[in-house]
Amino acid sequence: MPKLWNETIEAHRDAVRAATLDAAAELVAEHGPAGVTMSQIAKATGIGRATLYKYFPDIDTILTAWHERQVRSHLEELARVRDRAESSERLEAVLTAYAVLSFQHPRSDLAGSLHRADHVSQARQHLHGFIRDLLVEAAAAGDLRTDVPAAELATYCLHALTAANTLRSKAAVRRLVAVTLSGLRR
Repeated sequence: MPKLWNETIEAHRDAVRAATLDAAAELVAEHGPAGVTMSQIAKATGIGRATLYKYFPDIDTILTAWHERQVRSHLEELARVRDRAESSERLEAVLTAYAVLSFQHPRSDLAGSLHRADHVSQARQHLHGFIRDLLVEAAAAGDLRTDVPAAELATYCLHALTAANTLRSKAAVRRLVAVTLSGLRR
């Protein structure tokens, strides 16, 4: 934990917040969400309980903040994948990355409850628009079908590739991406 006087107050707050979210994620992975207390999180973070309560009123708020950070990180990763790929490969690269993220993060009771939060709805809308724009770009290049609106195809892609969270291997994920892409082509 950085010393308060060595950095700005804002940097210190960000460090405490990040350490709290990291500690909570580790404790939840070890004990489950019902087995974690604010005292455990404070101890693992290296701050007092009173300080922790200044940042977060309860465990649900901590878990929601952690999930928001995860979702934001995934969206940023998809944008990096898009930006690194050649224009003709952008859609496939992003769909593959999305499927791999789904595969790496299978649904759990905790994920199910966190996925009902408002931040997820906003992230889904952002992701849908992101994929839709890639579909429009690929269709304009003549690579994809144009008989179905891009928004509908984006919904198809996201629903199809979310199924990767139930698969058992990366080979199966690659096959799922291939099948999804074949449904997009002319």
